[in-house]
Amino acid sequence: MIDDFAKQFTVGFNILGYLLSSVQFGFIVGTLTFALGTISDRFSPSKVFMISAILGALCNIALLLTDITVFQVLLARFGTGFFLAGIYPIGMKIASDYYKDGLGKALGYLVGALVLGTALPHLLKTLSWNSDYKTVIRTTSILACIGGFLIFLCVPNGPYQKPVTKLQLGVIPKLFKLPNFRQAAFGYFGHMWELYAFWGFVPILLKTYAEQHKIDLSISFWSFTIIAIGFFSCVLGGYLSLRIGSRKVARYSLLFSGLFCLISPLLFQLHLGIFLTLICVWGMVVISDSPQFSTLVAVAALAELRGTGLTIVNCIGFAITIISIQLLSYTIDTIDPIYIFLILAIGPVMGLLGSRK
Repeated sequence: MIDDFAKQFTVGFNILGYLLSSVQFGFIVGTLTFALGTISDRFSPSKVFMISAILGALCNIALLLTDITVFQVLLARFGTGFFLAGIYPIGMKIASDYYKDGLGKALGYLVGALVLGTALPHLLKTLSWNSDYKTVIRTTSILACIGGFLIFLCVPNGPYQKPVTKLQLGVIPKLFKLPNFRQAAFGYFGHMWELYAFWGFVPILLKTYAEQHKIDLSISFWSFTIIAIGFFSCVLGGYLSLRIGSRKVARYSLLFSGLFCLISPLLFQLHLGIFLTLICVWGMVVISDSPQFSTLVAVAALAELRGTGLTIVNCIGFAITIISIQLLSYTIDTIDPIYIFLILAIGPVMGLLGSRK
């Protein structure tokens, strides 16, 4: 869809890359702003969610304005990313206000929904439903507004919310002085080094295998499957956390995803059925630690700064994804693609070291 949108602009640089990175940059700036302003802890999270959803939808629909310039497009994309900072981290904050126990299960469903949303474009491409980018933009904008209103109307402030009454500068160093918060955050950072780079390069992984074995493979369908299957591992990990705890689920998931990074060159030598099965397993363990590390962050943070803690960890985590994605993009032109996924092992190793007691 975004490819078709980009074609209407004639510029002397790769606008597609800027369209993608501007959203991510907007999200990073947004989460940093929300964290420094302790927005989610000073105001009603449901109201913040609704306002962010509406403003994000307006930035999205602005792409359809006539005679829009490239600068305005990039600004609109930045705005969409900025206001996403008031949706995803705030959603986790809302969940944490409702669950004193069992937060890992609740966030398992929430992150699982994010996984399905991430995988959806690959499914749309498979079904050829995304041929009209204008329809996609209108539909997603309307759904964002509906979702925002539903959260505001149906989800009041949770029973465990402890709002702060005034702006508190210097809360970020205060949070990272807490040992449990710091350990959970470092584990999450290691997980993020691997996650979005893996998701972004799944089509490259599949294409490399298909070319090496000279076979036809539905790249879009299997990309959707490998990413979307993470929904089930997030949910299963949430239920498992009720029995063995979020920390064990998170660390075991990070351990196994790290092992997949290390053996990734060997996967290309396997039979197609075994290869696809193992890549799907990788797609499960690469995300199942995310809701559990977020749970550990929420539990470790001071109750009145829980939303700010989740937001700043998201901010740093997504900033890390830019580095790993750019590193893979650079190395893919210099080494055999079957070896580039070894780089992702850095994240799980550092995450396991950082989150140890």
